Amino acid sequence: MQDSTQPWCEIDASASPATLTLHGHWRLANTEAIWRELRVLRLQLPLCINADNLQDFDSTGALMLLRALDQAGISSDDVQWRALDAQHRRILSGVQRRLPATRNPLDTQDRSGILGLFARVGENAAALGTLLLGHLNFLGATLAAAAHLIVQPRQLRGKELTVQFEQVCVSALPVVALVTLLIGITIAYLLGLQAEKYGANIFVVDGVGIGMTREFAPIIVATIVAGRSGAAFTAQLGAMRLTEEIDAIRTLGLAPMQVLVLPRVLALVVALPLLVFVGDVMGILGAMLIADPLLGLTPSTVIDRLHGSLDITHFWAGLVKAPVFALFIAVIGCRMGILVQRDTRAVGLATTSTVVQSIVSVILLDAAFAVVFQELGI
Repeated sequence: MQDSTQPWCEIDASASPATLTLHGHWRLANTEAIWRELRVLRLQLPLCINADNLQDFDSTGALMLLRALDQAGISSDDVQWRALDAQHRRILSGVQRRLPATRNPLDTQDRSGILGLFARVGENAAALGTLLLGHLNFLGATLAAAAHLIVQPRQLRGKELTVQFEQVCVSALPVVALVTLLIGITIAYLLGLQAEKYGANIFVVDGVGIGMTREFAPIIVATIVAGRSGAAFTAQLGAMRLTEEIDAIRTLGLAPMQVLVLPRVLALVVALPLLVFVGDVMGILGAMLIADPLLGLTPSTVIDRLHGSLDITHFWAGLVKAPVFALFIAVIGCRMGILVQRDTRAVGLATTSTVVQSIVSVILLDAAFAVVFQELGI
């Protein structure tokens, strides 16, 4: 039996790192007493949990501990564990895998019944704010790591960068070329049907040239890359987290940011402008293919008109968006993969979320670019 004067847990904030010591039998029968002490503790990183005095431990005790860490915004993966034996570790890992589907047994209120419309909107807004703040922090860490490479370029992993570039650029060329070719044909066809009514066939070349280089090619290519490469980043890193390969990298004294994230980010930032250029060329080529049979505009006429109507600023305006789109897609994809929960279902959900977030980010960034370019007169 637990000594009535002995606390179930106590924290030493003066230690480095702060140490939470567990005492006694952490079982179902003692859940209420344990939770009373846990909920008033002020937990923060860095944190070490000492289980040297832990006599017994079941799944309910593990759930209480993980819930306390979760409420403090601390992941159990960021905690140092001391003297936690193999059996207790297995119990903790088993509860952690099922944690998203569990609920605190002491929380007897059904939150779905008491949350009104405005409360739900506020809760979702807070969750969105937390997500955006996390992406912003990860973006800052990525830029800091990239800046560190400028000082020490030898730390760049050339082979990994080459492999990632092949996957995100070379392997993506066929689908990018095909889709943008078809988009160019479609735009020229739709514009041609309207322009032909007014005898303004030649202006179809202007519309396709400016539209493809400035807006359509960057947006379409970025969307393809978000669904292809962004999702692949999340799936790859999520699988590595699931099999504890990322933990192994940390154990070897290597930084996952340098080993896993930066090669993917740099490869995508370099690859996307090249893919957008291919999209520009294929979109205009598609318009040329349909312009002759539909509008009577020969390829030489289309090219001459492009020389006169397509200002180089339109081309650069579209091309300058590509690295920014790529940076956000890569950061979202890598972060969602690294932070995914340790189960296969979570990997699938994170991959889907990456695609949605990346596409929304691309559209918002494109709108911001449109406003900036308008103000600058570009």
